[in-house]
Amino acid sequence: MNYILFDGPSRNALLPFTYTKPVADIRVGILTIREKWEKHLESTTSTVTEDYLSGKYPMVELEENVMINSSYLPSNELVELIKSLTSNQAVFYEEEPVAFYIEEGQEVDFSTFEIVSYDKEMISIQNTWDIFSKNDQAIKLDFELLTRDRVSMPIPESNNVIAPENVFLEEGVSIEFATLNASKGPIYLGKNTQIMEGSLIRGPFALGDYSIVKMGAKIYGATTVGPYSKIGGEVNNSVVFGYSNKGHEGYLGNSVLGEWCNIGADTNVSNLKNNYAEVRLWSYENESFAKTGLQFCGLMMGDHSKCGINTMFNTGTVIGVNANIFGTGFPRNFVPSYSWGGGSGFTTYLTKKAFEVAKIVMARRKVDFTEEDEKILTHIFEETRQWRKGYEK
Repeated sequence: MNYILFDGPSRNALLPFTYTKPVADIRVGILTIREKWEKHLESTTSTVTEDYLSGKYPMVELEENVMINSSYLPSNELVELIKSLTSNQAVFYEEEPVAFYIEEGQEVDFSTFEIVSYDKEMISIQNTWDIFSKNDQAIKLDFELLTRDRVSMPIPESNNVIAPENVFLEEGVSIEFATLNASKGPIYLGKNTQIMEGSLIRGPFALGDYSIVKMGAKIYGATTVGPYSKIGGEVNNSVVFGYSNKGHEGYLGNSVLGEWCNIGADTNVSNLKNNYAEVRLWSYENESFAKTGLQFCGLMMGDHSKCGINTMFNTGTVIGVNANIFGTGFPRNFVPSYSWGGGSGFTTYLTKKAFEVAKIVMARRKVDFTEEDEKILTHIFEETRQWRKGYEK
């Protein structure tokens, strides 16, 4: 069977992260949503997403296809149900389609489908804050998926480990004189990762391949650091997609960082309002600040964005794609894509300069900045122009 992951109605609620990638490529837990589905299905997948992303994330359609809503995370029961679908059958959870069988060229009209209701508990990523708030469950599920019937590499004796049965080291892990507490949730260390001495880590925690935890870091669960990243300072219940750095002192809590981000030394993120009120977060859908239902919510930073040393972020701040933030004072709670500046004001960060930086940054990780990447980021520049109208030249 050919499996195709589609963005679904939550795509716009997951901006700015879905400006640069399909919903399927959001990381929550240890794996991206796509990686979870592919492991469960034992099959590759392709994608239905925005037209401007389709060159990098194409759809492959065959004679028989099953479409899967990327907002939903797989479970064993759900996967078995999806594998059993036949012509003109669809799985619905409440009012929303989760998966459906479709033949090549067939138009979708659910009034003609046999609807199979699925009423078991589901984990879905419908809003940006779901990425960190549901990360605890997602890490535990991925840990079970990845480590079942496997044996961890040995943990060096210099480390202080609580509940070692919940710690899993892939090949090539370097860790000495660190403290790992997996009593509240598992700790997964990916291939060729490094935990420097003096680090204190509480699970659930996941460290992606080739990533580094710097000396003396203090990390609370549930936190995920994707591949090829560096993390330091104090981090609590946050998700870093990958290829990003927060390598120095400073606090990051209840936050999500996209790819190719860099957090300057001594940057601090507020995740709790002084009056302990519910956090409101910028909504691209409503073009206003919307309720999250959360008391703790920090920073949402899109791909390729960066901040200078000693930057201060207010509770519930949203940063778009390719923003560069620096200077004294708090920047506002919503910083549009391609903004350059800080608390004293912004100008437009021109694509030419932004792309020059992207090429340098990506080359350091031996990743090419392709023509397709440039097309995508140029489209985002134009699409987000409306948010910069106060200072756009």
